This record gives sequence, structure tokens and C-alpha cells, in this order.
Amino acid sequence: MGPDYHPDGQVGAVDFKIAVLGGDGIGPEVTAQGTRVLDRVGELFGHRFSFREGLMGGISIDRLGTALPDETLEVCRSSDAVLLGAVGGPKWDDPAAKTRPEDGLLRIRKELGLFANLRPVTSYPQLLDSTPFKPEVLEGLDLLVIRELTGGLYFGKPKKRWSTTRGRRAVDSMAYSEQEIDRVLRLGFRLARERRGKLTSVDKANVLETSRMWREIAIEIGKENPDVQLDHMLVDTCAMNLVRSPADFDVIVTENTFGDILTDEAAVLAGSMGMLPSASLGGANLAAGWDQGGGRSFGLYEPIHGSAPDIAGQDKANPLATILSIGLMLRLSLGLDTEAAAVERAVEDVLAAGHRTPDIAKSGEPVVGTEAMGGLVLKAVRGPA
Repeated sequence: MGPDYHPDGQVGAVDFKIAVLGGDGIGPEVTAQGTRVLDRVGELFGHRFSFREGLMGGISIDRLGTALPDETLEVCRSSDAVLLGAVGGPKWDDPAAKTRPEDGLLRIRKELGLFANLRPVTSYPQLLDSTPFKPEVLEGLDLLVIRELTGGLYFGKPKKRWSTTRGRRAVDSMAYSEQEIDRVLRLGFRLARERRGKLTSVDKANVLETSRMWREIAIEIGKENPDVQLDHMLVDTCAMNLVRSPADFDVIVTENTFGDILTDEAAVLAGSMGMLPSASLGGANLAAGWDQGGGRSFGLYEPIHGSAPDIAGQDKANPLATILSIGLMLRLSLGLDTEAAAVERAVEDVLAAGHRTPDIAKSGEPVVGTEAMGGLVLKAVRGPA
């Protein structure tokens, strides 16, 4: 099936192949809960999910000397979607290392053509006490950040370090093509139209040439989409407004590095990184138009949190971001909107019942572990009426 397979109009049982890359730290613990939820969805709705595991990240470096082996890429290419845990940790943090776990992330995005990272941020009423914000600041919060994923500083050349008679030097290059900017902005306009019709394009056009081109292209595409309100915002202003008036945002589209930073900041709005899912999308249909192929795209799904090695193996990790990522997978790559809604409602019901993992619990509040939280969501998933 692979990256260009886009199911639509399924009737009855459907087989799906899911690549599972547990990665490092808590990654295998949370992906295990994600696959449990998919199995439950299969039981209730009459689908079959087969899981094929692959190595990626630090564990792959230790075993095979590379952060992303070709075998894992092949498993992903022959799957309908990819579930990723997390990669990295102090063990592999040597700045002089030739290979780092994060190299696997960069390569898989490039190799699979995953150019758009979607990170929805929603405030759960049950978790308002878990954030440092006043409840009224978060009222109505429902935003989507779209981060360009395969260009910018992380991929630009030259990228190198060297020594001179005056000391060490290093350079990273922020490079973008018109095509890279155009396709992610067009996706942003399409998704904004399906939401509340407002798009904020974030750049640093007062300083950076790439941002000036970004803004020019955004203005051009904006004229083609007069039904969507287009605003431009400098990245530092956006960072400030995310904590001052986050509910004002609908869809934010920005380049790779800015998006990486802003979405981690936005995690505080939801109470914990353990609550934020993400979808990295690509494929020919996504680039050509959201409405083609039934609106579905091949994707890689992962929680935005890191590998958290300090709690790995202790049954303390919050699996809800991974489970919510499963919801995105069901909707965006597998075309199963009803099943996606069932998973998302189950998470809401579990939170409403007062169940908390350590990261979202108030002081002195009872907590449950990773396995127990996954089990609670399983019980809360409801099948078709």
C-alpha cells in the first residue's frame, strides 16, 4: 500500500498495516498503549490492524550503527501509516558524535516526503488547573499549528563545524525554495477554511530573506483565497501572543525551526506535553490538494514529548498524546472519522472521570500509571451505536 495509498469508502472489515517505531526512553511504553487502542477499535468496528516494528533512534545506533536503517524505511513505505514513540536521550548527547538519534527523524521526514507537521492544541476543561494560566485565558482555545518539516535550518547547506587559528566556528544555513513554502501554505489555507477561516503566517520578515520570501508567497496565495482571513506575525510576537491570548489563533503556519519552538511553548497551554499529539503528513495527494484521494494522506504520528529517560520503565509516562495521535491517524490516513471520534471521546471521558497521570495531576491528587491509563481509555472506547 505505502505512502500513496489513500483508502476511502470502506465497507466492513478493512486490513491496515501500521509501522511501529518505539524508539528510546518511554517511546516503547506509550506506543504499546497506542497499539492497544487500535486493536480495541478493530474489535469494535470490524477492522484488522497488523503491526510491524522497526528500529529507530538511539537503540538503532547501538544495535546497527545508524539512527534509521534502510529496513525500517522499507517497513514504513509498505505501511498505511507510521506510529512513532520518541528518540534520543543523554546516552547519545555527545556533541562530537557522528550519528545522533535525531538524525533518524530528519531522514525519515525527507525519505517519506513528510513536509507538513500538524499539531492541534486544545484546552481540556478538566485540566485547566494543570496549567499556569488563568482559566479565562484558555477559554475557547482550539488552534492548529502547521510546521514546515523538510526545509530550513535543519536541512540547509552548508552545515558544518571547523577550527581556525582564532578558535572554533560553525554554520547552519536556513534555505527554502518557493515550492516548499507554497505547498505548506496552501495546506494551511485549506485547513483554515475547514475550521474558523483564519490563518496566521508566522515569519521573521524584518530580518531574514527566507522569511521575506515566505511572506511574499503567503500574500500571493492569500489573494487566491479571499474567504480566509490572512494575518502576518513575527515569530517573537507570536510567542508572546500564544501565552497572552492563545484563543485568538485558529491556524498558524510557519517554517521548521519556528514551528519546533512554538509548539513546545503551546504544550504548556494544554497542561503537559503528554497531552499533545502530532501528525507529519506527505504524499502526492497532500501536495496536490486536500480534497484528492478522499482527503487522506500518508502520515507519521507521534506525541510531541521527548523520550523522558528519567522516567523510562517506571510506568509514569502519559500515553494520552500517543492515543490522541492514534485518533489523528484514524482520521487523516485511514479515513475512519467515526473511529477517530470514538477514541477522542474516550480520552475526554477518562479525564472527566478524574483519572490523571503524574504530569497532569495536582499536588496530592491520586495518579495512575501508563498501563492503567491506557486500560481506562480502552474501556471508554465505544463502538458504533
